[in-house]
Amino acid sequence: MQAMLKALAEPRRVAILELLSGGEMRAGAIAEHFETTRPAISEHLRVLEDAGLVTQRREGTRRIYAVRKESFAELRRFLDRFWDDGLTRLKDAAEEEARARRRPRPR
Repeated sequence: MQAMLKALAEPRRVAILELLSGGEMRAGAIAEHFETTRPAISEHLRVLEDAGLVTQRREGTRRIYAVRKESFAELRRFLDRFWDDGLTRLKDAAEEEARARRRPRPR
Protein backbone atom coordinates (compact mmCIF):
# COMPACT_ATOMS: atom_id res chain seq x y z
CA MET A 1 0.00 0.00 0.00
CA GLN A 2 2.83 2.35 0.88
CA ALA A 3 4.37 1.92 -2.59
CA MET A 4 1.02 2.73 -4.20
CA LEU A 5 0.57 5.90 -2.18
CA LYS A 6 4.14 6.99 -2.85
CA ALA A 7 3.70 6.38 -6.58
CA LEU A 8 0.50 8.45 -6.60
CA ALA A 9 2.22 11.36 -4.86
CA GLU A 10 3.88 12.38 -8.13
CA PRO A 11 1.58 14.38 -10.44
CA ARG A 12 3.13 13.06 -13.66
CA ARG A 13 2.44 9.48 -12.57
CA VAL A 14 -1.18 10.37 -11.86
CA ALA A 15 -1.37 11.92 -15.34
CA ILE A 16 0.01 8.68 -16.81
CA LEU A 17 -2.65 6.69 -14.96
CA GLU A 18 -5.33 9.04 -16.30
CA LEU A 19 -4.08 8.40 -19.84
CA LEU A 20 -4.13 4.65 -19.24
CA SER A 21 -7.65 4.78 -17.85
CA GLY A 22 -8.78 4.95 -21.47
CA GLY A 23 -7.09 1.64 -22.28
CA GLU A 24 -3.73 0.13 -23.07
CA MET A 25 -1.00 2.31 -24.52
CA ARG A 26 2.50 1.86 -25.85
CA ALA A 27 5.25 3.43 -23.79
CA GLY A 28 6.16 5.69 -26.71
CA ALA A 29 2.58 6.91 -27.06
CA ILE A 30 2.49 7.73 -23.36
CA ALA A 31 5.75 9.66 -23.63
CA GLU A 32 4.34 11.76 -26.50
CA HIS A 33 1.89 13.35 -24.04
CA PHE A 34 4.65 14.85 -21.90
CA GLU A 35 7.35 17.42 -22.37
CA THR A 36 10.06 15.29 -20.83
CA THR A 37 12.44 12.60 -21.94
CA ARG A 38 11.37 9.07 -22.75
CA PRO A 39 13.75 7.70 -20.10
CA ALA A 40 11.99 9.88 -17.50
CA ILE A 41 8.61 8.48 -18.55
CA SER A 42 10.06 4.96 -18.50
CA GLU A 43 11.16 5.55 -14.91
CA HIS A 44 7.66 6.75 -13.95
CA LEU A 45 6.18 3.66 -15.60
CA ARG A 46 8.63 1.46 -13.71
CA VAL A 47 7.59 3.03 -10.40
CA LEU A 48 3.92 2.52 -11.26
CA GLU A 49 4.58 -1.08 -12.25
CA ASP A 50 6.63 -1.77 -9.10
CA ALA A 51 3.76 -0.34 -7.04
CA GLY A 52 1.36 -2.72 -8.80
CA LEU A 53 -0.68 0.07 -10.37
CA VAL A 54 0.05 -0.84 -14.00
CA THR A 55 0.90 -3.98 -15.91
CA GLN A 56 3.28 -4.29 -18.81
CA ARG A 57 3.29 -6.74 -21.66
CA ARG A 58 5.53 -6.97 -24.66
CA GLU A 59 4.53 -6.99 -28.28
CA GLY A 60 7.77 -7.55 -30.16
CA THR A 61 10.01 -4.68 -29.06
CA ARG A 62 7.10 -2.57 -27.82
CA ARG A 63 6.00 -2.34 -24.21
CA ILE A 64 2.27 -2.01 -23.71
CA TYR A 65 0.98 -0.65 -20.40
CA ALA A 66 -2.43 -0.91 -18.79
CA VAL A 67 -3.98 0.05 -15.48
CA ARG A 68 -4.11 -2.82 -13.01
CA LYS A 69 -7.68 -2.40 -11.76
CA GLU A 70 -7.28 -4.90 -8.91
CA SER A 71 -4.76 -2.58 -7.28
CA PHE A 72 -7.20 0.30 -7.37
CA ALA A 73 -9.84 -1.87 -5.73
CA GLU A 74 -7.32 -2.62 -2.96
CA LEU A 75 -6.44 1.07 -2.66
CA ARG A 76 -10.12 1.98 -2.47
CA ARG A 77 -10.74 -0.54 0.33
CA PHE A 78 -7.81 0.99 2.22
CA LEU A 79 -9.10 4.56 1.79
CA ASP A 80 -12.70 3.58 2.52
CA ARG A 81 -11.68 2.55 6.02
CA PHE A 82 -10.73 6.14 6.76
CA TRP A 83 -13.79 7.52 4.99
CA ASP A 84 -16.15 5.16 6.82
CA ASP A 85 -14.56 5.99 10.19
CA GLY A 86 -14.88 9.71 9.48
CA LEU A 87 -18.51 9.38 8.43
CA THR A 88 -19.30 7.36 11.56
CA ARG A 89 -17.72 10.03 13.77
CA LEU A 90 -19.62 12.78 11.93
CA LYS A 91 -22.89 10.86 12.28
CA ASP A 92 -22.26 10.30 16.00
CA ALA A 93 -21.49 13.98 16.55
CA ALA A 94 -24.60 15.09 14.66
CA GLU A 95 -26.79 12.69 16.65
CA GLU A 96 -25.29 13.89 19.93
CA GLU A 97 -25.94 17.49 18.96
CA ALA A 98 -29.55 16.66 18.05
CA ARG A 99 -30.03 14.93 21.41
CA ALA A 100 -28.55 17.91 23.22
CA ARG A 101 -30.99 20.25 21.47
CA ARG A 102 -33.95 18.10 22.52
CA ARG A 103 -32.97 18.01 26.19
CA PRO A 104 -34.93 20.40 28.36
CA ARG A 105 -32.86 23.34 29.49
CA PRO A 106 -32.70 24.13 33.21
CA ARG A 107 -34.51 27.29 34.22
